Amino acid sequence: MLSSFPTLLPFALFAFVASITPGPTNLLVLSNSARFGFAAAVPIILGACASAAMLVLLVGTGAGSSLTTWPMLQVLMQWLGVAWLSYLAWQIFRAPAQAISTEQTARRLGLLGAAGLQWINPKTWMMALAVVSVFAGAGEQRLVHVMYLSVVFFLISLPCLGAWALLGAGSGRWLQSPRSMQRFNRCMGLLLLGSAWLSVLA
Repeated sequence: MLSSFPTLLPFALFAFVASITPGPTNLLVLSNSARFGFAAAVPIILGACASAAMLVLLVGTGAGSSLTTWPMLQVLMQWLGVAWLSYLAWQIFRAPAQAISTEQTARRLGLLGAAGLQWINPKTWMMALAVVSVFAGAGEQRLVHVMYLSVVFFLISLPCLGAWALLGAGSGRWLQSPRSMQRFNRCMGLLLLGSAWLSVLA
């Protein structure tokens, strides 16, 4: 298969770097796993990974062309994404100063929320456009290659986000006091807010 799809290995490296480096989704996984445990981050991981992989598949079939033909749509999606991330950052920042063991009923970001975040994030759409343009190639095998890219992205992004969840869950031992939990929440909220607005200002 590699002989007929020479860009698969370079794409795998790209997918790893894109998934493991810090970003809004990684921070949300880290924050939720630290506050609620590893299991609470699993729906976020599945939702984000499946949604991003689906975007690669849709863009590969031409569904993402409207982003390049309608620039205002990209701007609208960008500001919707920033608004949603800013809201999530505020919710994390103002979370009650309770220790992890007692903070089990707080509102969590779930599978649908994480998936929806990818759909209104123009950077995810542009990433998918770049992936299809650079790695899918042309010719009669293009759609097959797009399917491979989608599956490979999903399989690589799962353990990458899982590593962030493990990091968050492991940090829970230092978050047993209300004061340390409050500091963590505020730090995560500010980092998430910064990552959202830097994507607009960059």
